[in-house]
Amino acid sequence: MATSLKIDDTLKGRVQHLAAIRDRSAHWIMCEAIRAYVDREEARESFKAEALASWAEYQETGLHLTGEEMADWLNSWGTADEGECPPCHV
Repeated sequence: MATSLKIDDTLKGRVQHLAAIRDRSAHWIMCEAIRAYVDREEARESFKAEALASWAEYQETGLHLTGEEMADWLNSWGTADEGECPPCHV
């Protein structure tokens, strides 16, 4: 799919400079930049959706772990005291 993109001269120069340093085309640099941005923003949206779903589930059930319980469990990783994730409670 061909797409046209207008960028200012300063950004165009930066892309061309980076492309020369990396021995890549300006097209490749721009595609990678767009791909990285889209990947990051999709991950952000996924995280936000998961957080909202978790909040809705908490509001329905009241089940949770405290921050201290979670920190204690995570801090036990790799130690002799490492165990399973503690169960959620009301």
